[in-house]
Amino acid sequence: MSYAFRRAALVAVFGCAWVSAQTTPAAPATQPVTPQMLLDGQKDQTKWLMFGGNYTSQRHSPLTQLTPQNVAGLVPQWIFQSGQNAPGRGFETTPIVADGVMYITGNNNHAWALDARTGRQIWHYQRTLPGGLHVCCGMVNRGFAILGDKLFMGTLDAHMVAIDRKTGMEVWDSQIEEPKNGYSATAPPMVVKGKVIIGISGGDYASRGFIDAYDAETGKRAWRFYTVPGAGEKGSETWPSPDVAKRGGGAVWAGGAYDPALNLVYYGTGNPNPDYWGDDRAGANLYTCSLIALDADTGTLKWYHQFTPHDVHDWDSTQVPVLGDITMGGQQRKVVMFANRNSFFYTFDRATGKLLVGKPFTGTKWARELDENGHPKVLDNVGSREHCLPDQRGGTNFMPPSFDPVRGLFFVTARETCVDWTYSKPVEPIQMGERVPSGGAKHFADGPAQYSALRAIDPATGNMKWEHRFRNYPSEVNLDLSGGVMTTASGLALSGDNDGYLYAFDSSNGKELWRFQTGAAVWGVAPVTFMLDGAQWVVVPSGSSLTAFAVPRARQR
Repeated sequence: MSYAFRRAALVAVFGCAWVSAQTTPAAPATQPVTPQMLLDGQKDQTKWLMFGGNYTSQRHSPLTQLTPQNVAGLVPQWIFQSGQNAPGRGFETTPIVADGVMYITGNNNHAWALDARTGRQIWHYQRTLPGGLHVCCGMVNRGFAILGDKLFMGTLDAHMVAIDRKTGMEVWDSQIEEPKNGYSATAPPMVVKGKVIIGISGGDYASRGFIDAYDAETGKRAWRFYTVPGAGEKGSETWPSPDVAKRGGGAVWAGGAYDPALNLVYYGTGNPNPDYWGDDRAGANLYTCSLIALDADTGTLKWYHQFTPHDVHDWDSTQVPVLGDITMGGQQRKVVMFANRNSFFYTFDRATGKLLVGKPFTGTKWARELDENGHPKVLDNVGSREHCLPDQRGGTNFMPPSFDPVRGLFFVTARETCVDWTYSKPVEPIQMGERVPSGGAKHFADGPAQYSALRAIDPATGNMKWEHRFRNYPSEVNLDLSGGVMTTASGLALSGDNDGYLYAFDSSNGKELWRFQTGAAVWGVAPVTFMLDGAQWVVVPSGSSLTAFAVPRARQR
């Protein structure tokens, strides 16, 4: 644990938020992050400025100092221990790195600025949260966005706050929604053309999902898109009534992507509510379990694709959409790629939403092919010991994937599980903002092996090129999530697992090149990389710690 954190832990300060700062030595000098810097993404190799590395959300770095030949020389340089735990969860943040400073968010809306060279704390922010919050799945946060000298964070009490990146003090605070209505904000924001865009969490409660945009200077809301249509709006006919639709779920609690040329933002939407009981919400339940493309200026829907109409398995489509250019049939296509929780991998034309590829990437027996509308041909919604279906966390989850444009491969952490499903009618009346128990999944003590695997997929065909299987887990255990993926231009794929290992693989063939035991599960997160003082660094969250690696100069050759 860093000295600065131990010192801060002895201080008790009351109010909306408090900040502790270590004033010596001085914090590194910083320059404002401009919109052009965000557009440039990783052209400045000393920076990692957004959740997915750049607007494509490829999590692919152009750096080449670390290679398959020297990556085994990686050694820890420092470890930052936050001391902030959430039951069963740890860090789910993606660090922002600029000017030698690292900005991270943690559980319970703590946040820190760290010296990226040493892990020394520069400041520590803590939001005072009200009691009685309705937060589904951990008191977590998935990261900051940055513009100018401000950092932007969603909060567990459903606010958007702007924080001065030099001092850690709040600049503005805007309420997104009432937390008593089942809302919270855990997603990483994305700054586009001076607007801070964020989705709302809460789809496991009776609520109505949406995506908001806020003016980065003032905090004033610019637009809102509801993921469940209102009465008379297009898509409302896929719900039996406005009353059912208004508590129909569709939360957006993960990161998105942006195409500046098309001026479109892309997000995946969550499950309908109730999660498992579908009898009282007859219809496809748009726009839940969908990929949506919105005009960045207005929030107007341009196109959508629903992956799982009338979902009854809690298979949110809040995975990260990834933009890229690939060759299909000799033609260059601008696409958006999506590995879905329903166990299918998809490639779309990102301008029109035309489905180009749709193929399973796990052994799911729920469905094995798509119909003429691009919807799965469902074989079995219940499952059995002999006829396994994926569990409620699906074929993958919110752990971010990566796309290597040099090798034309998409990397995703896949999950192979075996359950059957039960469904139960909720107690009525269903109250807004309340959890709605409606069934669940049962694992089998004598079922087949359960495991996670890092898989490399050709997005032009959906075919798997290689996989690395992490260790099996007992069949009766509810297999949790392993880490996401980051790739580099030199041919590395870095990922982590539930056992706490960070791995480096050869991205061309999956050969394991290096591993390090971080001490806690790498849970739903992926590493970041950047240049600092002439060396390429790799940083990964695990548990309540952050570990920074580099290759000593003598070993870089």
